[in-house]
Amino acid sequence: MSTVISAGRERARVGHQAHARRRRHHSFGFWAATLAFLVNMGFSAVPTPLYVLYQQRDHFSTIMLTVVYAVYALGVIVSLFFVGHLSDWVGRRWVFVPALLLNVVSALIFLFAPSMPGLLVARIVSGISIGLTTATATAYLGELHLGVSGGEVASPRRAQVVATAANLGGIGVGPLVAGLLAQYAPQPLRLPYILFAAVLCVLAVLVAVSPETANRPDPTPRYRPQRIAVPRHARRTFFAATAAGMAAFSVYGVFNSLAPTFLAGTLHQDSHAVAGAVAFAAFASGAVAQIALSRAGLQLTLRVGPLLLIPGLALFAGGMWVPSLAMFVIGGVLTGAGSGLAFRGALTAAGSTAPPESRAEVLAGFFLGAYIGLSVPVVGLGIGTQYVSARMVMLVFVVIVAIAVVLCSRMVRAQHALQRPGGLASRRG
Repeated sequence: MSTVISAGRERARVGHQAHARRRRHHSFGFWAATLAFLVNMGFSAVPTPLYVLYQQRDHFSTIMLTVVYAVYALGVIVSLFFVGHLSDWVGRRWVFVPALLLNVVSALIFLFAPSMPGLLVARIVSGISIGLTTATATAYLGELHLGVSGGEVASPRRAQVVATAANLGGIGVGPLVAGLLAQYAPQPLRLPYILFAAVLCVLAVLVAVSPETANRPDPTPRYRPQRIAVPRHARRTFFAATAAGMAAFSVYGVFNSLAPTFLAGTLHQDSHAVAGAVAFAAFASGAVAQIALSRAGLQLTLRVGPLLLIPGLALFAGGMWVPSLAMFVIGGVLTGAGSGLAFRGALTAAGSTAPPESRAEVLAGFFLGAYIGLSVPVVGLGIGTQYVSARMVMLVFVVIVAIAVVLCSRMVRAQHALQRPGGLASRRG
């Protein structure tokens, strides 16, 4: 009898140790994936404070600068719809690790082919990497967090908050680090890429030895691109939410491309560190705002977003007219926070328009609109600066964005209220 009891205790002890090892392995993977997500998103924005240097060296126009930036969004869109969903089939690591290594390839192109064609190719490759990363890393963090909880009931909020911080925060960290290196270290057009490439190689190894979390279907489905579908009854809400997401992303596009040029040309601030810090402040404030209101409902999120965004845009444009660096930076912080909330509310609304089995298809359409907003308006701004002053171009831009965000947010809130239990649509049913 005592032998049976001892054997049972031994099995329980071994099981407890295995359970503890599994949790530690998932915890290791969670933080490795978080750092990899942050650094990879950061690399995508490394060129932000360096564009001015490329312009000075190669004497290309602001239009070409915006084209170099915009092809990145093209790479993201192509990647999202052709391979962004494959991690559900082949596993998270089999997509995430190649995504990290693609940005290493992008860094090598920046280093060894720094001419205009090389810049274009490097940005497209980086966009493909980010298209692979965003959905895969977000899903991976959520699943690893469940593994850390050991199968216990766990709120997804922690994983969502960490993913938000890594995504927007990473895009802010990239320009900050690159700006500091460009200002205070040698070889400003080489050292940032070398540093990020080295870190990404290490993180790729750490992710490779992290646990796999995806349950691969057997047999593996036949390949098809990501479909885009929107239920007919939800199209008004979806299109309003997508328009709001486009407007919010267009603001981030300005910070990620033209803001350093405006700082140098209009505000006479030639410091690369300042250019990187301004971009960091905008993206970091967006991440902080999303985290601070992570428990807020859709209605509150879409109310607070425009309340921050509109005065932020006014200060941002006003800082160029006065001119005032302090006003420009404060406006950037408020604009970044408001854009982050507007985008989060729009994304939530778009996702709520579809049943679970078609949510990925609906969100694919939403992100298509968002990345169009990230690129097309920036190119338009670049073209506009060839004919009128940057001050006037930004004034027109902020007015259009403010009107679009207010109208679309109000429409989304109204449609969402109708769809809630007790709303007009419910009462008619």
